[in-house]
Amino acid sequence: MTDSTWTLTLCLAALAVALLVLRRRMPVAFWWLVGYPLVALRVLITYRATMDACGLTVPASAVRRATARLVGREAAPVPPRRSLPLPTGSGLVIRLRMAAGQAPEDFIASTDRLRHAWAAHAVHIRPTKPGWLELRLIGWDVLADVRPPRRWRKGAGPLSLPLALRDDGHWHVRDFRTVPHELILGATQSGKSVYLRNLLCGLARQPVVLVGIDCKWGVELAPFASRLSALADTPDRANELLDVLLEEMEARFRLIGLRSGAGPDTVLTSDVWGLPEKVRPVPIVVVVDEVAELFLAASRDDEKRRDAMVTKLIRIAQLGRAAGIYLEVCGQRFGSELGKGATMLRAQLTNRVCHRVNDESSANMALADISPEAAVAATSIPAERPGVAIVGDSSGGWSRARSPHLTLDEAAAICRATSALAPELPRLDAFRPAAAVEPADVSSSAATMPTARPVTE
Repeated sequence: MTDSTWTLTLCLAALAVALLVLRRRMPVAFWWLVGYPLVALRVLITYRATMDACGLTVPASAVRRATARLVGREAAPVPPRRSLPLPTGSGLVIRLRMAAGQAPEDFIASTDRLRHAWAAHAVHIRPTKPGWLELRLIGWDVLADVRPPRRWRKGAGPLSLPLALRDDGHWHVRDFRTVPHELILGATQSGKSVYLRNLLCGLARQPVVLVGIDCKWGVELAPFASRLSALADTPDRANELLDVLLEEMEARFRLIGLRSGAGPDTVLTSDVWGLPEKVRPVPIVVVVDEVAELFLAASRDDEKRRDAMVTKLIRIAQLGRAAGIYLEVCGQRFGSELGKGATMLRAQLTNRVCHRVNDESSANMALADISPEAAVAATSIPAERPGVAIVGDSSGGWSRARSPHLTLDEAAAICRATSALAPELPRLDAFRPAAAVEPADVSSSAATMPTARPVTE
């Protein structure tokens, strides 16, 4: 081989290695440089044949058939009209104009065949308006390495948080004002705690009252004590805290009623968000970790307390949205066998996030009323992919999603840094958690209770 041939071979080998490294380390850059041009070219060349093979074409019109007969040919089936493939950060998008007689379900049923035909990681079909579809092709596994969004859209409003990246490349946004209450399920090591950390850290950066109920002696929520306005770590304390929250909710409803009857020129409202900002109460987010602990009862007195707590939670779930009080209910499992009120509480928790669970009944309890396919997908999440969850809501839509990894130390540091944002709510002062003890001081002050954190204006 000549020197020029050796040089060309080495250059090609170096280029191949560089592309492999780029694909592994920077998949977005690899997609824009290599993936998108190749896939777009493949889609454009094979579009008609692929649509015909998938049964997504319609017979040609009478005029086209007559014209074809004049030249001695047979008119080929007509595929849906399409736009040019437009690139996105994780794939490409094509707008399709359905032909007469076609329905979105025809295309949704063929997504797996389209994925294999175009060598894509996934294909998602979404109706946009009557007669039009959006075909979104995903170039690689976007859930393999999820990182927090570098920026979030301006004007998103309070209580709106991007918590998990969906498999179609969009972010799952937790908007409390749109969907007030949520149920989060997941077995041990399923990634449920990581999702909750992202939620708490996102809320910690906003002027929101955070209330925790953790009947496992506070082991899950104690690291975030510096940002919590109230924490109940036993069933008795949880029962008392729920009483205080109901008192706060009633006071807010009285405020709304007084404002509505203030005069003929007053703008009427039925929730706290319609009140003027200077008199509007701060929103409250109640995080219940391991809800099954609230349902467990070992004696008759425990049963009375359980029934009382469940009734109070249901009242908050039914009426809390208008008062600016929102529920985040977490658990390893959730089923009707927990006891009276479990199904009624579940019905009020509109948003559902189900990580890997140990039993099928928990997946059905979370997702079966949204979509049977979603419940089946939740039971097939592999154990080696912690953080992957099925996210669904009452509209019937669902998708796979994964939260960015966030360690407990990082989450606790964010809560300590944002402790000054904790609003003052006098009713909750009796439940304010003590200041967290630094890890280095735990051994020397294990028997000493830390002093309470002062309220910051």
